[in-house]
Amino acid sequence: MRQGIHPEYRPVVFRDRAADYAFLTRSTMTSEKTIEWEDGNTYPVVDVEISDVSHPFYTGTARVLDTAGRVERFERRYGKKG
Repeated sequence: MRQGIHPEYRPVVFRDRAADYAFLTRSTMTSEKTIEWEDGNTYPVVDVEISDVSHPFYTGTARVLDTAGRVERFERRYGKKG
């Protein structure tokens, strides 16, 4: 690998403010804001709008749309060919 062309890879805290949830991982993301983590060290923090804790698919609150009614309405309107 060539030296000096890759961004710095360091620990960063990602915080989901909607769910009041944060996790520490490694990333190349940068931020001016910092947070003191549970281990006593200070890390840059990146606020995200949604994470696995607040996403409807992962929380089980996702709604499944009824597409059968749409297909039947389309066939009634335009006739079934065949």
